[in-house]
Amino acid sequence: MEFSSRARQKHARLVGDRREQYPHSLQFYLEPPTESISLVEFESFAVDRLKLLKVVENLGVSYVRGTDLYKSKLEVELRKLKFPYRALAEDDYEARRKDHISHFILRLAYCQSEDLRRWFLQQEMDLFRYRFNELTENLRQKFLEHINLSFEGLTARSLPSIQSDERLQPLLSHLSHSYVGPDYSIQKNTGKIYLEQIDALSVKSFPLCMRQLHRALRDSHHLRHGGRMQYGLFLKGIGLTLEQALEFWKKEFIRGKVDADKFDKGYAYSIRHNYGKEGKRTDYTPYSCMKIIMSNPPSQGDYHGCPFRHSDPELLKQKLQSYKIPPSGITQILELVKGMHYQLACQKYFEFTHDVDDIGFSLNHPNQYFTESQKLLSGGRELKKEFNNSGNFQQKNNSQESINSSSAPTSSNATADTELEGLEAYFTED
Repeated sequence: MEFSSRARQKHARLVGDRREQYPHSLQFYLEPPTESISLVEFESFAVDRLKLLKVVENLGVSYVRGTDLYKSKLEVELRKLKFPYRALAEDDYEARRKDHISHFILRLAYCQSEDLRRWFLQQEMDLFRYRFNELTENLRQKFLEHINLSFEGLTARSLPSIQSDERLQPLLSHLSHSYVGPDYSIQKNTGKIYLEQIDALSVKSFPLCMRQLHRALRDSHHLRHGGRMQYGLFLKGIGLTLEQALEFWKKEFIRGKVDADKFDKGYAYSIRHNYGKEGKRTDYTPYSCMKIIMSNPPSQGDYHGCPFRHSDPELLKQKLQSYKIPPSGITQILELVKGMHYQLACQKYFEFTHDVDDIGFSLNHPNQYFTESQKLLSGGRELKKEFNNSGNFQQKNNSQESINSSSAPTSSNATADTELEGLEAYFTED
């Protein structure tokens, strides 16, 4: 009995300390965390918060903020990722701790440029607004009494131990570009498509970035380094085998200014390297949206990158018009681009090119775009209309043969991204 009494007293002190550390489910993040955590927990917290903020961004554009549907969807995500969702709950210390630490990790990761800061602040404000509005009037007043609204901005220099930790700097740098979905590995998709299908697929199921690259390749019979990397890995991800890739690129390049011998000695090695058959024999994965948006911006003569991020708005408008996007749709897309919601602009492009009102998923990867398009066109999702080979809509009468693209989940592609840097030297010739 004496032992039980002491145990209860110790537990009561622990609970009291926890309540004192996080007295409210809602936080204003005035003080950075000071405890030590493992690298595994560091990355796990960061990835989960990034997933949450991506959902906040998507919901903020897809639904009216503050509506029951918006709130219910956001609460589902908070529950799933184990962040606080009810004010002053007795048993959510771990959720509050995760909320506190993960906020500061991403704050460090997203303080590296103005664009990143602006995006991070917008999503955090929307998340805070939702959680604040869920408080009762009494709890709002208690929270406002608890916090001090005068604070100073935090930068990496505010946490010298973090800034000087060589283990954390690569992870922080990677987080702002990271992709947290499937990796669209070739092993799951090998042999799923045929070369003669690519032209039609580029019209029906390629995202705008890949459709642009395919059209440029067909027109000029050449792509510069950035375009070859971005498009080559995308084609690999949708199922093009190594043999098909060699045939595809060789046929196109020798129609231009590259003779067969030069292709075999230079470009062919690079393609085999892409497929893990040369060099470190790494099985490279396709680029995610964030990598395309944030890395290696195109210069004159390049066709890679994200058209929503890197194209002049007037040129983008003309391209959308040529693809028969209605004026109202173009206006919506350009508004999203203006607000720097590039992936959401691509989602809207998907909706208009597939004639659906709501795609029902958050778009984060070009190969995800292709996979969802093929599901929809093959009857896996409800479809109003579909493309014919000329790119115009027609009513759907029969189910098109599906070209499915499976994938394996992964927390991030940091290792692959790092190893991919070694490939640059092999694929730089224009």
